[in-house]
Amino acid sequence: MKDFLPICREDMKKRGWEQCDFVYIIGDAYVDHTSFGPAIISRVLESHGYKVGIISQPDWKDEQSVQILGEPRLGFLVSAGNMDTMVNHYTVAKKRRSQDAYTPGGVIGKRPDRATIVYCNLLRRVYKKKPIIIGGIEASLRRLGHYDYWADSVKRSVLLDSGADLLSYGMGEKSIVEIADALDSGLAVKDITFVAGTVYRATSLESVYDATILPSFTEIKEDKKSFAKSFYIQYCNTDPFSGKRLVEKYSDTEYVVQNPPAAPLTQAEMDRVYALPYMRNYHPSYEAAGGIPAIDELKFSLVSNRGCFGGCSFCALTFHQGRIIQTRSHESILEEAKLMTWDSDFKGYINDVGGPTANFRAPACDKQLSKGVCPNKQCLFPTPCKNLKVNHEDYLALLRKLRELPKVKKVFIRSGIRFDYLIYDKDRTFLRELCEHHVSGQLKVAPEHVCDAVLSKMGKPSRGVYDTFITEYKKMNARLGKEQYVVPYLMSSHPGSTMKEAVELAEYLRDLGYMPEQVQDFYPTPSTISTCMYYTGLDPRTMEPVYVPKSPHEKAMQRALIQYRNPKNYELVEEALKLAHREDLIGFDKKCLIRPRSGGRPGEYGGSFGKGKGAGQARQKPAAPAKKKTIRNVHKKKGK
Repeated sequence: MKDFLPICREDMKKRGWEQCDFVYIIGDAYVDHTSFGPAIISRVLESHGYKVGIISQPDWKDEQSVQILGEPRLGFLVSAGNMDTMVNHYTVAKKRRSQDAYTPGGVIGKRPDRATIVYCNLLRRVYKKKPIIIGGIEASLRRLGHYDYWADSVKRSVLLDSGADLLSYGMGEKSIVEIADALDSGLAVKDITFVAGTVYRATSLESVYDATILPSFTEIKEDKKSFAKSFYIQYCNTDPFSGKRLVEKYSDTEYVVQNPPAAPLTQAEMDRVYALPYMRNYHPSYEAAGGIPAIDELKFSLVSNRGCFGGCSFCALTFHQGRIIQTRSHESILEEAKLMTWDSDFKGYINDVGGPTANFRAPACDKQLSKGVCPNKQCLFPTPCKNLKVNHEDYLALLRKLRELPKVKKVFIRSGIRFDYLIYDKDRTFLRELCEHHVSGQLKVAPEHVCDAVLSKMGKPSRGVYDTFITEYKKMNARLGKEQYVVPYLMSSHPGSTMKEAVELAEYLRDLGYMPEQVQDFYPTPSTISTCMYYTGLDPRTMEPVYVPKSPHEKAMQRALIQYRNPKNYELVEEALKLAHREDLIGFDKKCLIRPRSGGRPGEYGGSFGKGKGAGQARQKPAAPAKKKTIRNVHKKKGK
């Protein structure tokens, strides 16, 4: 029967079930869609004959809330949801968010902080001996000792703090079936130590073979250099072909052992996963509360790939999905697209066709398919590897087929175009069709910064590559007779960014005639190179010192510089310019960012408002007109 999985005893009775094999506790609302990890894991288990029930967002203060489906035959699965709960709950300024997009009606407070730990502790109080397997992004990125930004301390493996028996990291389809089969065969959970893509506890290392011993938890907690070394060993062992078994010691009788990552899915395996009978929507019980906000953009989006060889330092994809690209076949994607077109809510627009990086449709080189990625090298950074295969033909062919489907009016690409990879393709066919068919006025790309000193720490290409892309994008739109612009995503306060680089970014925006409406302040989330730099002050790749803007006031100044035209930022911008010894940018010249208080009202700004027409005329145009340039003049001035 095609239906949502059981969420209550009544649902179990309809299916003729007396008992579930697994009960899945999740921090999100129950959404049976391929963009939600718990949906995939539960459907994969179902396809292998296991009975899975769902308990979504249980009341963590009430033991009865995790007992509504009874005791499962094999064990409990626990996931915090599609996001780390601390990121879901708090801004980078550690302020409570006002909405939770994965909760009915967007209501906040329906799950606890550090949900994986809280749910498992609740389960353990009720079911003292039942196996508990944790997974999802929160568990995956906290699988070993890690820096926790919200506590500003090094935390133990979530496996220990949760009291769970086993942790499945990465995407988990292969490992969860292997775990289920082992439990079903009668094997005790403590003896399931052989599954790739899992982490387990050990009381000794007598039966642990072929392992790399990491610095102990005591060492990484007390010494930042040891933390950086340990992190980089982990980073270099995220590949399923070359990754080693890793061991982290907590005491003489307590070790955490990470098995090598699970093998990537073949195209046929990935097709099977996405062909399972998903309902493609949230559970109807949420309708009265207003539904689940997160589904709005995802419902009519298509996942075409997994993994990313982009290597951005601030991204955790290397630790979770890995660097090897995995793809679905055209037939699989087209079949899902056809199903979407019959949905009563479908208006003719496919919101996205992509993944972590939309225009990656194959591994970076042939070697990765059999030997994995290079442990100590990146495919695109600092310059493209000589073995990199740059080709958009398969992605183009897929997009063309989707455009031709009946009922489809427009196919957008919103999951991110890697502009450097695009520019390295000497054939401009993809750029042409991107501009002609898949952009609606604005293309969002992520240069993140414009100073090479910061870009090198971010793992991003040099500014020259971005400038080349902008030139080519503008030329292509002119050729097509289209008026389309680029909206750049920018990040403030990333490790390596001093006030000097922050001012240079502001000058770039001044010359562009653009003020971003939103600025992304660097967020130190678990298990990224950038977070390691933030905590240790060291680049783990080189062990060289890195400048890190940490104080809230300094971060506020760097962020304010990006939005220097906002009158509310005047004092911060003025202070930042003086600290950077750039008082030359305070004045009435068109190159100035702000005007001195003595020559005009506070909040009157220089820059492009002057237009070289004299200070008198410029003073008649305070910050308000800048709104007209927020989008439409991006990359238009001075041939950018």
